[in-house]
Amino acid sequence: MTLLATNAQISAPRARSRALTRFLSNRGAVAGACVIALILAMAILAPLITRYDPNTTNFLAIRKPPGLAYWLGTDELGRDLFARMLYGARASLMAGVISVSIAIAIGLPIGLIAGYYGGLVDMVISRCTEALLACPFLILAIALAAFLGPSLANAMVAIGLAAMPIFVRLTRGQVISVKAEDYVEGARAIGLPHHVILIRHVLPNVIAPVIVQATLATASAIIAEASLSFLGLGQQPPSPSWGSMLNTAKNFIEQAPWMSLWPGLAIFVVVLAFNLMGDGLRDALDPRRS
Repeated sequence: MTLLATNAQISAPRARSRALTRFLSNRGAVAGACVIALILAMAILAPLITRYDPNTTNFLAIRKPPGLAYWLGTDELGRDLFARMLYGARASLMAGVISVSIAIAIGLPIGLIAGYYGGLVDMVISRCTEALLACPFLILAIALAAFLGPSLANAMVAIGLAAMPIFVRLTRGQVISVKAEDYVEGARAIGLPHHVILIRHVLPNVIAPVIVQATLATASAIIAEASLSFLGLGQQPPSPSWGSMLNTAKNFIEQAPWMSLWPGLAIFVVVLAFNLMGDGLRDALDPRRS
């Protein structure tokens, strides 16, 4: 057992190095990661990038087109769209990350238990998961958000709960495959407790697909947050959100098309970046590739 542990400790850094090399060789994945890092930095540094407050109205600059004074133009209340885009990125990125974190925090342990113990526990969890998966993700998120009430925090909880069954099913399938491996059987043979086997031997070997799914789910969560905000169930006015900005802009498509152009383009770019990075992570962490 000591020799096996030593070999695993030696091979783990090599595997990580190979995965990093494969990821960096994927231009699309690197581009997606760079775009996400850039938008995240701009959202964090928003007060330093723009001199305008996103909620300050200026009735002398209503629906101004993009120009030197207002880089992306203004909205129906004269608020600077560039400032609102930057601060709205905070809501969208935070909703994506926190929602997926909630889904993983609930779904991963449930999937571990269902896959490892099997039997009646697995049957009950699997049937409940299948029932939730039968409902489309966005419809379930809208229903939960409507039940919890309109706010960004409730929207993140609703999206997290709606995405949770995906992680339960994914984790369960990975655990069923891993628990039949020799090293897990050996850990059982020497009398290690089940929780130790799950944490030390099973979890590290199922986490890679979960990371990939988390990246892809973040893109879906950003779209879901924008949809909920568009419907009035997410970020509440006057706080900016890309979805709520689109909701307002739909009334001014002809008079001020830039009001809908920028938040729509931002959602498209961020979702595409997360999908590209997720595809790169999937290829980099694929154990079948040497």
